[in-house]
Amino acid sequence: MTQTANRLKNLRAAMAQTGTDLVVLGPGAHMHWLLGFHPHGDERPCLLMIGREREVFLMPALNAQGTRTETDIAFCEWADENGPDEALKQALVTLGGQSAAKVVLDETMRADFALLVLGALPGANHDFTLDTVGALRMRKDAGEYATLKENAVIDDRAMQAGWAALRPGITELEIADVIRAEFIKHGAKPEFTIVGSGPNGAFPHHATGSRKLQVGDAVVMDIGGRKDGFPSDMTRMAVIGQPPEGYEEVHAIVERAVCAALDVARPGVRAKDVDAAARDVIAQAGYGEYFVHRLGHGLGIEVHEPPFLTSTSETVLDEGMVFSIEPGIYLPGRFGLRLEDIVILRADGPEILSSLPRDLHVVPV
Repeated sequence: MTQTANRLKNLRAAMAQTGTDLVVLGPGAHMHWLLGFHPHGDERPCLLMIGREREVFLMPALNAQGTRTETDIAFCEWADENGPDEALKQALVTLGGQSAAKVVLDETMRADFALLVLGALPGANHDFTLDTVGALRMRKDAGEYATLKENAVIDDRAMQAGWAALRPGITELEIADVIRAEFIKHGAKPEFTIVGSGPNGAFPHHATGSRKLQVGDAVVMDIGGRKDGFPSDMTRMAVIGQPPEGYEEVHAIVERAVCAALDVARPGVRAKDVDAAARDVIAQAGYGEYFVHRLGHGLGIEVHEPPFLTSTSETVLDEGMVFSIEPGIYLPGRFGLRLEDIVILRADGPEILSSLPRDLHVVPV
């Protein structure tokens, strides 16, 4: 059985379990996970529609020939001069979906695509993909794990290249260039390179810029690349010379928060309880107001995908889920500090994908 056939089989099992009659996906990550590709996405409605027994594409004629080289799924084609309405009706007839009582919509598709579907099914209830495609995507298989692990190894090398470039007078952008070159060297496409030096580190999503590093700067380095369809993500800290006042205490607190989350993360535990384990460490140390974001996010085809580890998430963690653990403390005008590892959840707890320690990297001056 091919990967696509197996995933369609698992999706239909989830549809049966959730009482879903029809799943409709737009070009994007969900479709890519299911098929291994997705057609060009633009303003023309292009939808993969999965019923209980068969599947069909609502396909713009403009894209049909190119897409046919990727799949043998049936097409209901439509041309610009006619519009998609009749082709959509044909697709629903093909699937036996005209009387669908529950339809699941890709939450990332264009709103006009979603309204087109709902307009054709006025009697249907609708939901998003959390309990169907989303639930399946959260649990990585052995092949996905192998690719994520390979990307983590490349991420480690890129971080080490960034560390080697650190010196007083170099700019954040110049460090980012070195990191991106290392990703490319190993066949990965740079996904993001956040380099936040000194007070810039207090902005969790700092836009890497032209600031020159200075002696005494703490430097946040949050980087990731993509190879074979999957990304990496990791954050480590460096300092130029002597750490700023109070830094070592804060680093130790954030490290304890990471360890607390790793200790609690087990199959069957709610995501919000893992968030709380880390957040409590930081709050009890007096820095609770400076931990300004969720503990973590899932990682797969997308850099940010379910499960999300927030203070309100009721998601129950399970074996095979891949997510970040990344507590941080951000002190405005002084420095920021975040330590991030990507883990895959095993039966006995999390396996960290990176091999780099979370210790502070000190650049001698």
